Amino acid sequence: MHHPDSQLTLRVVPMPADANANGDIFGGWVMAQVDIAGSVIAVRRARGRVATVAVNSFQFKQPVSIGDLLSFWAREVNVGKTSITVQVEVTAERNPENPINVKVTDATLTYVAIDRSGSKRGIPNAGVS
Repeated sequence: MHHPDSQLTLRVVPMPADANANGDIFGGWVMAQVDIAGSVIAVRRARGRVATVAVNSFQFKQPVSIGDLLSFWAREVNVGKTSITVQVEVTAERNPENPINVKVTDATLTYVAIDRSGSKRGIPNAGVS
């Protein structure tokens, strides 16, 4: 379901406090988790602090429900001199009695490497994956 180069960077179960009035999980909550999952890859590659500078694409494929076990699969898709673009795919394992896995979200985010003062910095070994 996810790209073979992807790494599992986060697993989480959304709770009732994360749901809207219709019982679906807030899209903003999912976006925040995607940002965390993507940053794991970016921090590793940048060998330090990063900041999110762009959400290049974000597609909700299916609603997320309370109790779904969400898995966040992330992979580096581009590394520049100071930035890293990461793709994050989110799958939901639902219906514990008869488990099924479905893709619920697909996103691409760009992070920039920063120093302690928040200024851009170079990525070690940029151009080498």
